[in-house]
Amino acid sequence: MSRAPANAYPRSRRRRYKSRLYRRQSPLMAMLVPIASVLIASMITTLPILSSLPLLPPLGLMMLIAWRQIRPGLWPLWVGAPFGLFDDLFSGQPIGSAVFLWSIVVIALSVVNDRTNWRDYWQDWLIAALCLIFAITGGMLFVGLVYEPAGLEPLVPQILLSIFSFPVFARLVSMLDRWRLAA
Repeated sequence: MSRAPANAYPRSRRRRYKSRLYRRQSPLMAMLVPIASVLIASMITTLPILSSLPLLPPLGLMMLIAWRQIRPGLWPLWVGAPFGLFDDLFSGQPIGSAVFLWSIVVIALSVVNDRTNWRDYWQDWLIAALCLIFAITGGMLFVGLVYEPAGLEPLVPQILLSIFSFPVFARLVSMLDRWRLAA
């Protein structure tokens, strides 16, 4: 069989497929997209949203959990501490609360990942829900050390909103992951 000459296909078609074949991924993009997504999600809590109850879910933690579930080997175990410190600085929580809680969550996710051979969508959602409940109630307990505790009843809407919006964040992280690996 003879090969088709290089001019047999239109130039635009050759360029379109040549860019996808044998390309090198940007290591800078592959590392910066996950970090930036967690940091930006943590900064969203600074938006002026007025409410008498804590309604806004911990968006940075949700992004961190989603990244950790989709790409378990992406970050080392100690990554919860710097991300938690950044979240503490922007959320107004006592310094060290998210550092401790996020580190525990990352370690728990690592243990679950090491002990299970496979997980499905519902198990990931349950694991994320348990991590979010732990972090939100733990954050309230840390605030209770500094101020008078208000009880756990006001946290129920925030916990429910966090649990039911987690699949959206998992989907967003999967789209970001595809984009960062395609660039």
